[in-house]
Amino acid sequence: MRSRALPALGLLGLGATALLAGCTGSADATPAPDPAAPITFATTPLGDDPAATNPVEAFADLVAKETGREVEVVDVPDYTAVVEALRNHHVDIGFMSGFPSALAVNTGEVDSLVAWPGNDDPVSTCLVLDGSPLRSLDDITPETVVAFADPASSSGYFMPVAMLHEAGLEKDTDYKAMFSGGHDMSFIALKEGDVDVACTSTIMPTMAGQDNGMFPFEKGETRSIGESASMPVAVTVLADQQIADDKRELLAEALPNVFVEENAESLGAMFEAMQGTEPVVDPDPSIFQPFVDIAAIADVDISDLG
Repeated sequence: MRSRALPALGLLGLGATALLAGCTGSADATPAPDPAAPITFATTPLGDDPAATNPVEAFADLVAKETGREVEVVDVPDYTAVVEALRNHHVDIGFMSGFPSALAVNTGEVDSLVAWPGNDDPVSTCLVLDGSPLRSLDDITPETVVAFADPASSSGYFMPVAMLHEAGLEKDTDYKAMFSGGHDMSFIALKEGDVDVACTSTIMPTMAGQDNGMFPFEKGETRSIGESASMPVAVTVLADQQIADDKRELLAEALPNVFVEENAESLGAMFEAMQGTEPVVDPDPSIFQPFVDIAAIADVDISDLG
């Protein structure tokens, strides 16, 4: 079952930091277990190709099969909205990459239920059109427009900003930064010539030539001018701190069984985001500390949000 975006999330035009720093939530006790209660899952849209298996729907179906519960998918517009839905107890779980997970956990109001550590591979790449005069990061000038996906995106903002910083390039001084609203929107802007560079996940270019709406390029139409470092945490399933105990136990057992090789094709980008690592159930919040250091480069202090 797919639900509409939550009307309570109407303040999403504000930035990630402002929303996450706000006071939300309540002191209600953990709800009593209800064996018939569905599991609610907040997600940003992933793919619009009607001919392809939607990974979010596949995820919901697999979780329902593993837990024996109905899973309701709630579409929200961005990562920040997922966190706010969890903090306000509107949904049970959310699927997030490393940085927004760190933002959420550091509020002290959201739990990491299961985390997948990153591997040693680059997580982000900055792309240009093949005909671009930019051959490397050294060619970027203060007039270069760089598109980032979302201010709370790991691969689409934090990691590439850190990469550019390491190359001696500071946002809004050595290049012009623009938030497109999503990875796919960055590619549209790049394709139409509205930006010079689009920084994104290294997964995206692997979709070239597949008629995938998420990456509307053929092979050879784009090239990378730089890649980021790896991440300490690839992705996390976050949970509402007031999630019913029976749901928490079901999900902690079920989720590692969902993200297995036999489900790789149907889960698509969600499975690839795991980077082939083994899950950690109920990880210690300290696993997210490296993100605090990297976030400081982007002028975002996530060490004491709440």
